[in-house]
Amino acid sequence: MQTFNIQPVDNALLESIQQKIDNLNKPKGSLGRLEELAMQLCLVQQTLTPRLDHPCHLLLGADHGIEREGVSVSPRDVTWQQMVNFTHGGGGVNMFCRQHGFHLRIVDVGVDHDLSHVEGIIDRKIAPGTNNFLHGPAMTAGEYEQALLTGADLVDSCRQEGCRILSIGEMGIGNTSPSSIWMHLYCHIPLEECIGAGAGLDNAGIRHKYAVLKEAVQTYKAYEAREPYNPHLPLRYFGGYEMTAAIGAMLRAAEHHLIILIDGFIMTACALAATRLYPAAQDYMVFAHCGDESGHGRMLSFMGARPLLNLGLRLGEGTGALCAFPIVDSAARMMNEMNNFKDAEITKYF
Repeated sequence: MQTFNIQPVDNALLESIQQKIDNLNKPKGSLGRLEELAMQLCLVQQTLTPRLDHPCHLLLGADHGIEREGVSVSPRDVTWQQMVNFTHGGGGVNMFCRQHGFHLRIVDVGVDHDLSHVEGIIDRKIAPGTNNFLHGPAMTAGEYEQALLTGADLVDSCRQEGCRILSIGEMGIGNTSPSSIWMHLYCHIPLEECIGAGAGLDNAGIRHKYAVLKEAVQTYKAYEAREPYNPHLPLRYFGGYEMTAAIGAMLRAAEHHLIILIDGFIMTACALAATRLYPAAQDYMVFAHCGDESGHGRMLSFMGARPLLNLGLRLGEGTGALCAFPIVDSAARMMNEMNNFKDAEITKYF
């Protein structure tokens, strides 16, 4: 199984960073969360002058076998249709990447449609969608490891181009279902409280989704009882290829000391799963926003994460992470562009 060398951030520079922050020409603590963010950026990069060079956004697409059970209001065809739309520049993710200067990679890791001929889509397809986890594991051990490595390889490519900050988005009809189950299993919150409307289910649809996922969890627990302990099993059993690739990307990014912008409910579930494997990975994560999906705020609270934004977003694609980038950029600019009291010839009054 693929392993990652992820160390907690080194706090040796903490006092020096704090001194620089406190000596900027402003009242002490007056830039609030920006000061906390600046500290995190500096610790991740081990510098007093953090940089956000060559920001990259991975848009990972795949289909889910559980979608066949009617747990989403959208049909799976929407996955491939949106993937093609992204290549035309017409998605929300395209708009925000253009606005904030992110290099966008659109990657097919398991869409149930032949996209190999579509210019602008990177073909890393593992299979045309996962198996239906209502009846057994969504993917084999080999497929799971391939998905992890795919995400890691994509980050290696970004890093070789000079990337210092990474955001990740997903496109996969049905992927709130595995996210809800991971939340239930890892946060020990009743499953019913982890399930929301997804892309727009009504109350009857939510009740049906709960019934399907409850049965799937019962089947999983019987399967788990027969297996040797394996922390990867919940990820392999329920995850999608795009979600597992996102976990691999997060872990590789932490290994390379990149800043990782965490998007909404699904990417937070992936971050939660990643930190169950490697707790130190959370040191490198900036939680961008709290979305409109039921349970997202509770998952963030379980992780001790404070999101930067709360805009009621539930589009996915990584759009919330991209929206938060200017705040992170402001924190870096604070460290690099503000004068200190001495250079500004202002009396330090505290």
